[in-house]
Amino acid sequence: MREGWFTESVEDEGVAFSLAIDDKLHEEHSDYQHIEVYRTRQWGRLLVLDGCVMLTERDEFLYHEMMAHPALFAHREPRRVAIVGGGDCGILREVLRHPGVEHALQVELDERVTRVAEAYLPDLCTANDDERAELRFTDGLRWVREVEPESLDVVIVDSTDPVGPAAGLFTKEFLGDVRRALGPGGIVVQQSESPLLHRDSVIAPLHRAAGEAGFDGVHTLTFPVPSYPSGWWSATLMVNGGDPRNFRESDSEEKPFATQYYNADIHRAALAIPEMLR
Repeated sequence: MREGWFTESVEDEGVAFSLAIDDKLHEEHSDYQHIEVYRTRQWGRLLVLDGCVMLTERDEFLYHEMMAHPALFAHREPRRVAIVGGGDCGILREVLRHPGVEHALQVELDERVTRVAEAYLPDLCTANDDERAELRFTDGLRWVREVEPESLDVVIVDSTDPVGPAAGLFTKEFLGDVRRALGPGGIVVQQSESPLLHRDSVIAPLHRAAGEAGFDGVHTLTFPVPSYPSGWWSATLMVNGGDPRNFRESDSEEKPFATQYYNADIHRAALAIPEMLR
């Protein structure tokens, strides 16, 4: 933070993103990371982990909707959902908008991220008290290794950048454990960074790891997130049979809840492959 601005710099890409700040609302060092919350002038509240923007209230819906709804509408009957990471609870909120979901388990390593979100970002945590929600604070890598085979329909991996403890979430070993946990037709969706900045360092290796883990379909969808590096983000869908382009289109068009970005047209368009990603 400098002269009323918070800046996240991506030094190796020569780019930075700044937000005008009115106040710092919270700061702490948990057992795992440095957590900060700011009040910005135009973008609502800002959550920062280890110096990196996790979300702003102004554009968080873009990420959380696109991490949840394409996968859930691509599955024929998503009843059992697990979220690995996602401590701010925004994806949990979106998952539990689906009335057919019977159980949504959020497995987050750092409980303090969730408690800070509950205190300072309550709009993200509106589903935390839903009777279908379960919050479990433990290591997601270990939890996936030990979960009962074929016990899940959809797994959403909402991780930080693939460095440090999160690096293990991008390996063929982890994805193999996830595949084992999924039932027939199961889907995993994983945030996969910027198509512009991380095509070769994250997206391509993730496709290779998914193939080595045994998934028979891998599809990357893209969407805007202005507060993330480059402003263009991606999620990668890995499937055990089926194709996310053949989704429950009528259910998506007649969904019983409101969204700000996601709809059936966006679902189709987001899965179109830019030439640079072919």
